Amino acid sequence: MEFLDVVFNRKTTNGPFLPDPVKVEHQKLLMQVAGAAPSQLNSQPWRFVVVEDRSTIEQIAAISGESMTRVMAEGTFFERYKRYFRFSEAEMDVRRDGMLFDQLPALLRPFTRKVFTPSGQTLMNKLRVPQTLGEENRKLVAGSPLLIGVMLDRAEYRPGELSGFYSVFSMGAAMENLWLTTVELGVGIQFVSFPMEVPENWKRVEQILGVPEELQLMAVYRLGYLPEKQRRPAIDWSSRQRKRPSQYVFRDTCATPQEGWD
Repeated sequence: MEFLDVVFNRKTTNGPFLPDPVKVEHQKLLMQVAGAAPSQLNSQPWRFVVVEDRSTIEQIAAISGESMTRVMAEGTFFERYKRYFRFSEAEMDVRRDGMLFDQLPALLRPFTRKVFTPSGQTLMNKLRVPQTLGEENRKLVAGSPLLIGVMLDRAEYRPGELSGFYSVFSMGAAMENLWLTTVELGVGIQFVSFPMEVPENWKRVEQILGVPEELQLMAVYRLGYLPEKQRRPAIDWSSRQRKRPSQYVFRDTCATPQEGWD
C-alpha cells in the first residue's frame, strides 16, 4: 500500500514552491532513479540538464510568460486544446478526463464557453487577460528553485522510425521514475509547456541551455519543495478527474470493455 500511496499522490504542482534550494543529494537521487529506468537495448537515450542558475531560470521564465501571453491572445491555445475543456460537473462525471473550467485560472472562468467565440476572444484581449496570465506564469517559473531539461540523443530519436518510438518510450519510463521519487522527497514538479507552443521560443530555450546539435530538447520541468500541507494529500481513487478502468481497459479484444473493476 505504501507504493500505491506514492503512485496515487503523484500530481502536477500548479502553484508556487518554497524558496529553499533543492538539496544536491536530492538532485543526485532524482537523476539516479531516472537513469535506472529501462530502455530498448539498454540504449539509455535520455540526457538531462539541471539548472539552478537564477539568470537562466529567469530567462526561461520570461520566455514561458511571453509564450503564454501569445497563445492566449491569438486563441491558438483554446483551439488546440478545446477537446479537453469541460464546462459542467455532469460532463466531467461522464468523461472523467480533461479539465473542468473552474480548475483553470480564475481570470478565465468568466469566459466559460465564450473562449471559443471571436467575441469572447476579443473581450479577453481587450481586458488584457492574456498579459495578466502570462505575467503570472512568468512569476511561477521564475520562482522555481530548480529546472530540469530532458533531452534525447538524436542518434536514437529519429521520428518516424522505431528507434524514435523506443527512445520516447524510454524517456517516459525515466521521467516516471523521477516523478514518483519527487513524492517521497516532498518535491513538486510541473511541466513548463508554454514555450513549446511557440516553436521559435522553444529554439530560444535550447540556445539558453546550450543544447548541442546531437541532442533534441524534449521537455523542461520546474521543481521545488512543497509546503508541508501539500506533500501528502488524501488519496481519492474514485476522483472524477480520472477515467474508470472500464473506460480504458479491454478484455481479450478491444471489442469488450473490462467490467467489474470500477
